[in-house]
Amino acid sequence: MNAHELGHNCMHLLCLAGEGSFVFNERCYHIVKNDLVVIPMPNRVSNLAAHADLQVEWFAADYKFLQSLLPSNNYSIGGSISLNQDPVIHLSDKQVLHLQDDFHRLRERMADRQLLFYRELMGSLCLTMMYDIFEAHSQRDATESHTDRTAYIVKQLIAILSTGISRTERNVSYYAKRLNVSPKYLSATIKRLTGHNVTFYIDRYTIPILKGYLNDERLSLTQIAERMKFTTLSYFSRYCTKHLGLSPSEYRLSLQPK
Repeated sequence: MNAHELGHNCMHLLCLAGEGSFVFNERCYHIVKNDLVVIPMPNRVSNLAAHADLQVEWFAADYKFLQSLLPSNNYSIGGSISLNQDPVIHLSDKQVLHLQDDFHRLRERMADRQLLFYRELMGSLCLTMMYDIFEAHSQRDATESHTDRTAYIVKQLIAILSTGISRTERNVSYYAKRLNVSPKYLSATIKRLTGHNVTFYIDRYTIPILKGYLNDERLSLTQIAERMKFTTLSYFSRYCTKHLGLSPSEYRLSLQPK
């Protein structure tokens, strides 16, 4: 589960029988039948222990590939933060069957690498699996109360970003002020609880907005830069290149039919 070669993957482990335990982010977790463990970057797992009767099924996929399948502003952001704090979800019998079906379909099609649309096929199957997990995870979060101050700050940050404010506000200091904490405290808290820095989440919410503007041919690049309050057109171009891999004009050319 925490093998070095799986370090860049997201691990999904479903307990079918028996029990086991592990340490993640300096906290010990115990799993039994119908427990699902979801851990991005599982090299942070240690102290693995399994009873002799433990039975599991597991699926690992490249973390960045899975993230690329989902809209940046959907449940995946808040969900991934919550899972970083508690990676164990208890499933109903029906949810277990659905997830096993997802695993089995993925396993069956992994050998079809000769297919022209292999990546898209595997992506769609992974997406189905993730939404089945989101359904179970959202039910867990709905029944849990979070009174811890640090967990509250993370949730509030995501709530603010969900309004689309990052269209014009992309500095950490703005969000720290909104949350009545120092930028240093906010950065340290987000990093400790999620493994990512604050700008990672700001960018996750900003990129879909940026793409939406670039997809609108009625807007010039200057108009987009002004709407998003980039101080210069060159800064706007550098931001696009960093996060989209293309300059604004190159990105627009890539949208044209070949």
